[in-house]
Amino acid sequence: MISVVLLGAGNVATHLFKAFSKSDNITVTQWYNRTFSAISSYSNDTNITDDLSQLKEADIYIMAVSDDSIAQLSKDLPFTNRLIAHTSGSVSIHDMDKKNQRAVFYPLQTFSKDAELDFSEVPVCIEVTEKQNLQLLKGLAESVGCKHYRLNTEPRQTLHLSAVFVNNFTNQLYRIAHEISDAKSINFDILKPLILETAKKVQDMSPYMAQTGPAKRNDKKTIRRHLKQIENEDYKAIYEILTASIKKTHNFL
Repeated sequence: MISVVLLGAGNVATHLFKAFSKSDNITVTQWYNRTFSAISSYSNDTNITDDLSQLKEADIYIMAVSDDSIAQLSKDLPFTNRLIAHTSGSVSIHDMDKKNQRAVFYPLQTFSKDAELDFSEVPVCIEVTEKQNLQLLKGLAESVGCKHYRLNTEPRQTLHLSAVFVNNFTNQLYRIAHEISDAKSINFDILKPLILETAKKVQDMSPYMAQTGPAKRNDKKTIRRHLKQIENEDYKAIYEILTASIKKTHNFL
């Protein structure tokens, strides 16, 4: 049985708590957050606290907090030589205080508190500074059904950068498309099958081969018409940048 203390109460922490609680191999010994009210609703499920000095002993302490909080929280922990892991894709393992054994347990997924999530579909990136902790991190991932990958800081940060493109930037394009269609009273739901098919295609072929559309065809007439339709100058600039990028990729520039 792996004992865990969770630190933080954001989206990642909430989903980890739910996943760990379902596992027969993990026990959440305690949940800490500096704002007690954020975790008070879980008081019947585990021990909760807003006092670092009251942290219980556990096999691993998982800091599921904002990137900017990781270094300071690792310094504030009132003990030494215990195993501490953060869940960030972009923060170096070496940003954590050396007084404890350091690790990374980075689940690569988009997390929203109210959205259900199947952890068997979530890859976890693992990094340790002490080799003897590797099996525990692997066991933690396997206990919630996750595939795990051992990645040091630099490749993990590169993966996080790639994730921003495929998730955050793509979602912003969805938002722009929603605004454009909504402005003309067009139901955004009509676009949802296209969104799903686009994501499905890259499961079976490379994004390069999956590319379609006017920029891929160098359809200048359609591109000009689209640019005339776009009223927001920021959106027009995005359209032009992405069009130029696609055309360059497919040898039209």
